[in-house]
Amino acid sequence: MSQQAPPSWFTDAISFPYRRRDVVVAGCTINYLVWGEPDRPPLVLVHGGAAHAMWWSVHACELARHYCVIAPDLSGHGDSGRRQAYPMEAWAEEVLAVSEHAAAGRAPVLVGHSMGGLVSIVAAALYGAERLAGAIIVDAPVRRPDPESLEGKGGNTFRGAKTYPDLETGRAHFRLVPAQPCENGFILDHIAGHSLRQTAQGWTWKFDPRVFLRVTTTSTRDYLARVRCRVALMRGEFSAIVPPETGEYMVELLNRNAPLVEIPQAHHHLMLDQPLAFIAALRALLADWEHSVPRR
Repeated sequence: MSQQAPPSWFTDAISFPYRRRDVVVAGCTINYLVWGEPDRPPLVLVHGGAAHAMWWSVHACELARHYCVIAPDLSGHGDSGRRQAYPMEAWAEEVLAVSEHAAAGRAPVLVGHSMGGLVSIVAAALYGAERLAGAIIVDAPVRRPDPESLEGKGGNTFRGAKTYPDLETGRAHFRLVPAQPCENGFILDHIAGHSLRQTAQGWTWKFDPRVFLRVTTTSTRDYLARVRCRVALMRGEFSAIVPPETGEYMVELLNRNAPLVEIPQAHHHLMLDQPLAFIAALRALLADWEHSVPRR
């Protein structure tokens, strides 16, 4: 896909060692990855729709300096099992179960991108400060008056899992959804290589197309208004999913008690567009939380 030579920070990041573990949650095996020392504060990174834990492998190396970095494959994604239905509440339960399994029950900070941000909102509303140290919501839309889809206008853009004759053909068809430019082709190549699985018919995407069939009855707007722990918001400067007015509405729902951080020169997939800026902003937020008291 990409002819761009990867920089040294990237090659160092993807060669950083990690551990692969799993835990059974409500009858489904959930795969997850862990970077860093287990006694450090837990930081749980939650991927977006049709993505998987390895999307975070680019960032985990830097974050593991100070945190135990945990990234689950939500059910229906990556190397985790599949369910008959995928309510947001079930994914929130998986995120908490993975954190407790990996970090001995210590309260984590959640960092969720896109659909993973919506899952983190649900978890923050349901479990609050009793079980979470905070939640950072990354370019996940909660719209006025109600979000009609997870990933933006048009609802489910994924029509089904195509099959390819070999891995390289499949990798060549990897695309970001929604479509956007991304100058870091080496990151897309890396993610694409972990996004397919081999079947008897050939190579196909790892996600279950049914993950986009919504069964949650409570709106994400209502969940965001009920968040009971520290929360921060991030958006990409050029995001079509969380434009400025959507970010402002989310701040209003949080009673203006949360920062909204904009990552410059970034679209919806801001952690791929501007990975170093994303890491710096994330570490700044986390450092502030470690040395300040939440405003009531």
